[in-house]
Amino acid sequence: MGWVLSFDPSAVLAPGMFLALILALLSGFPVAFCLGGIGVIFALLGMLSGEIEPQFVTALPQRILGIMGNFTLLAIPAFVFMGSMLESSGIAERLLESMGRLLGRVRGGLALAVVLVGSLLAATTGVVAATVTTMGMISLPAMLKAGYDKTLATGVIVASGTLGQIIPPSIVLVVLGDQLGISVGDLFMGALLPGLLMAAVFAIYVLIISAIKPELAPQLPQAELGATQPLQLVQSMLPPLSLILIVLGSIFFGIATPTEAGVIGAVGAILLAALNGGFSRKQLSNVCESTMRTTAMVMAILLGSTAFSLVFRGVGGDQLIADVLLNLPGGRVGFLVFSMLIIFLLGFFIDFFEIAFIAVPLLLPAARQLLGPDALIWFGVMIGANLQTSFLTPPFGFALFYLRGVAPQDVRTRDIYRGALPFVGLQVAVLALIIAVPGLVDWLPRLAAAMTPMPLT
Repeated sequence: MGWVLSFDPSAVLAPGMFLALILALLSGFPVAFCLGGIGVIFALLGMLSGEIEPQFVTALPQRILGIMGNFTLLAIPAFVFMGSMLESSGIAERLLESMGRLLGRVRGGLALAVVLVGSLLAATTGVVAATVTTMGMISLPAMLKAGYDKTLATGVIVASGTLGQIIPPSIVLVVLGDQLGISVGDLFMGALLPGLLMAAVFAIYVLIISAIKPELAPQLPQAELGATQPLQLVQSMLPPLSLILIVLGSIFFGIATPTEAGVIGAVGAILLAALNGGFSRKQLSNVCESTMRTTAMVMAILLGSTAFSLVFRGVGGDQLIADVLLNLPGGRVGFLVFSMLIIFLLGFFIDFFEIAFIAVPLLLPAARQLLGPDALIWFGVMIGANLQTSFLTPPFGFALFYLRGVAPQDVRTRDIYRGALPFVGLQVAVLALIIAVPGLVDWLPRLAAAMTPMPLT
């Protein structure tokens, strides 16, 4: 075990491990196995070179058991189940139809309805695939029939579908809270205003582009709208709004932890599905299977990233990355620009879960030192807003693929890509605003802390 090589192992193993990971990710092999396999290979190389003690590797089972016992991560299957159940219950379809009739009188009203409904679904489902496919199947044919430009119609659907990554309750925020070691409830509160701001920016863009270029979003004839039934609109909006208030309210007021609130939301989704006549044993089986697949994928990536990060730390990789980040020109600002640029570029090629599990642990030590522990919620919301763009950036933007799967044949892939680009720019603009105005993130958590009664001594 104490063999001496003709080079300094600490100067070779860490960069080699990082390079091997990049090559493995580009190969298209499943990310969880790339991370775990590279971790095992470099653990053996580290032991042969004497850089890693065998006792260091034995810590991996304890780390895995610690992950399996992490109560916070139980929120992931709970929120996935809630989103899948609501998506299959028919609530989203009724909401889209009612909102479309209400806003159809406004130029660009159908696109505006997609943004508003996407925001509401984001706060109830939090699942991008469900939101994009649902709105794609219902709203896209209606907008194309009304004469909407294909790029505007597809762009507003994929962009609105990604709001579930920043508007709580979000699975991404649960993962980020765990990786950053901060309260998921505080992260939810910090992300609420930026998420609503993102939705507002999308809505304003739709109104402006419809006014400047009326041919992109023709106004619907009165005869096609029909009478708006206020009772029908209330009936379609009340169930999801009630579930949002129960889930987020229980977290924000300290009644339940995010995990407990997720379970409440899952039970509430079952009740809503049953009340709307969309609940059956087969549906429950399909929702459970979907939840299991998503949760298994997340946990596999998490276990692989744990093995990778443990070995990477053992060969001195964490210190190498920290030294690079801490010595960037510009200090705090330089670190923020560099870290956000790296996450944005990674979004072109890999999934948001993979970015959260790979990049965040590498950035965390420098973030703690340069930004301070009190700024980690702000940093987490920035990462969440940045990860939202990964769904829209070609060639591997998943929201683009989801819409492509349900779009009519006359809508080309090029139309979907072109439609997404303006909304990527809007997301980057909102991200820049979050960086420039930390109060957008800090205000709600500070307000909640101020309202919390001090314990009696």
